[in-house]
Amino acid sequence: MQTSVIGFPRIGTLRELKFASEKYFKKEISEEELLQTGKELRAKHWNTQRQAGIDYISCNDFSYYDMVLDTAVLFNLIPKRYKELNLSDLDTYFAMARGYQGTYGDVKALAMKKWFNTNYHYIVPEIEDDMKITLAGNKPFEEYKEAKALGIETKPVIIGAYTLLKLCRYTGKKSLQDIADSVAKAYQAFLRSCEEIGIPWIQFDEPALVQDMAQEDIALFRQLYDAILSEKRKCHVLLQTYFGDVRDFYQELLAMPFDGIGLDLIEGKKNVSLIEEYGFPQDKRLFAGVINGKNIWKNHYEPTLRMVKTLQAKNIQCVLSTSCSLLHVPYTLKHEHRLSKHYTSYFAFAEEKLDELAQLKELAQCEDYHAASSYQENKRLFEQARDCVNEAVHKRLSRITEDDYIRKPSRSKRQVLQKQKLALPEFPTTTIGSFPQTNDVKAKRSSYRKGEVSETEYKEFTKKKIAECVRWQEGIGLDVLVHGEYERNDMVEYFGEALGGFLFTEKAWVQSYGTRCVKPPIIWGDVYREKPITIEWSVYAQSLTNKAIKGMLTGPVTILNWSFPREDISIKESISQIALSIRDEVLDLEKNGIKIIQIDEAALREKLPLRKSDWKKEYLDFAIPAFRLTHSGVRPETQIHTHMCYSEFTDIIPAIDDMDADVITFEASRSDLQILTSLQEHNFETEVGPGVYDIHSPRVPSVEEIVAALHTMLTKIDRTKLWVNPDCGLKTRGIPETEESLTHMVEAAKVIRKDA
Repeated sequence: MQTSVIGFPRIGTLRELKFASEKYFKKEISEEELLQTGKELRAKHWNTQRQAGIDYISCNDFSYYDMVLDTAVLFNLIPKRYKELNLSDLDTYFAMARGYQGTYGDVKALAMKKWFNTNYHYIVPEIEDDMKITLAGNKPFEEYKEAKALGIETKPVIIGAYTLLKLCRYTGKKSLQDIADSVAKAYQAFLRSCEEIGIPWIQFDEPALVQDMAQEDIALFRQLYDAILSEKRKCHVLLQTYFGDVRDFYQELLAMPFDGIGLDLIEGKKNVSLIEEYGFPQDKRLFAGVINGKNIWKNHYEPTLRMVKTLQAKNIQCVLSTSCSLLHVPYTLKHEHRLSKHYTSYFAFAEEKLDELAQLKELAQCEDYHAASSYQENKRLFEQARDCVNEAVHKRLSRITEDDYIRKPSRSKRQVLQKQKLALPEFPTTTIGSFPQTNDVKAKRSSYRKGEVSETEYKEFTKKKIAECVRWQEGIGLDVLVHGEYERNDMVEYFGEALGGFLFTEKAWVQSYGTRCVKPPIIWGDVYREKPITIEWSVYAQSLTNKAIKGMLTGPVTILNWSFPREDISIKESISQIALSIRDEVLDLEKNGIKIIQIDEAALREKLPLRKSDWKKEYLDFAIPAFRLTHSGVRPETQIHTHMCYSEFTDIIPAIDDMDADVITFEASRSDLQILTSLQEHNFETEVGPGVYDIHSPRVPSVEEIVAALHTMLTKIDRTKLWVNPDCGLKTRGIPETEESLTHMVEAAKVIRKDA
């Protein structure tokens, strides 16, 4: 019995990579210093896994920004506009990820989307017709040699050819099929290089195999890997899947000359039954994903060991593995001092999951594991009560009727009333919510949390920031204002702190994209609102202006998706509990004179099943009604907004319209407004604000650029329904670029009003 880890968190125990990268962007450290930080982190991560006894340790799972971008650069998928900047290799890489505006040119970043059903964001590679696809980089080989020099054998991992082709954006006339042979040749060169170096195992990550596969998809996969594997000699190839099952392709996959196949036995609902029905070849190794790489709860050893013993009984060469990369969980529990042992005894972060793999390996090799102390300790943990049930919550949920999910009157009638009541100009301008969280804001909040400043002093400071923000917005002429969210640390954690049932960590950071890390709360028990959350700040901001202030809330689906959820109740039940809590806040905002309320559902797409046949029953049939439950009780003239970002929404546009919001803002600029056609095709009824500029890049859009984007929008969206806004919240941006960008946005709206 052996163990394997698909990938390991790359940011460091205390976000060392984030801070080093941000210093590099600000020119506070050199390229050599950033690269040295990366080298030190890789060594630490490899040694941590070696010390835990992991047999198959990955290399090349480390990235300075994104693993898909790394693979694109490895194979020379670098669009001309970035090469023409004539920057260093590293700065060209960051220009693709973040955009560039400076001495050598002005380019937008590549598009960014959610990585399958996670909150991790990947950079979308672009394929140009004249692009020469070839093995151009050496990162996987250099990192393999780096680990080897430390005495650690690793398996280089890269995104597989099929998944890469499926994730790319094709900007010219060529399609996926047109470049398949070129991509296969580039991967052949990669495999040959591995053979020349003498690498024993390599790992191709192919999560796209768990999505719906038509016959042409299966043919494409065969075409790619028949060619790639023809170069295989002594090097063993692991085909790694995760986030679901391979039901469309299982038997064909077994017949191909892979040496190992990685299957997710956590989210892959049908993988176990596929093995039961069709078997598994004894000349291959099954990398069995039994440790959940996406959640922080400890593994329940009894059912896991029963499954492993069943596999062993079939004489399957079984390697115990994580279900996916550990990128999606925090690094270690060692820095969590505030949570009591009562709570932390139930959790396993990345380092602790290594220990679980080691224990399961030892137990699986016992003839009778039941007497082992590690098994007994785990058994006791799962037998004891967790004290997580609130009967009042269950009682309230039981009283919800179908009418509670329906807002009256119809949206078209509400829109007429709202236009009369709000009296906004054509093409109203607004922002998504947050303003830059400057160092003084972070320092004051930290001091308040530590008890170093009084509540009175903290509130006075925050009110001063809100007043400055409101005055500034009025000064540049924004139509619908926000209070800036200076009191919030995170759009989910802030709400969780006012809700019963949540737990919070100190250092449990998880990478969302690039240098952006989040600290997801843990849903421990039944959820309910303990106290009003946003009322005081929204009411204060509204008292400063005659313009409408948006009340800013996070929606139930996003709160659930950006937390570590319970595993003892269904996702549906958790979302419904949170929806009732947010409903209470919505009604209180309205009662206190807030006329526009935004309920963000940035993560709506995230938990959408990867197979379309499961979309409605396993997600949309309860996620969409849960959102409607939050706002169905407000008056017709109260305008409900929502916001979504950095996902593929075009195929669920009807479901989004069914949320029955009055206005929705989308991320759109980074994907070149591709969503517009889908909105038009589905006769989208909700008023809409596709983002006119990318807030995840430091570059400032010109007035002319925004005007051009708005003209494009008007070819697909009725002028009476178009709003003007950025892509997302401005929390991570600096003040100068924010002020300049928003000023340009307001000026662009004025130009459009004159032109239209």
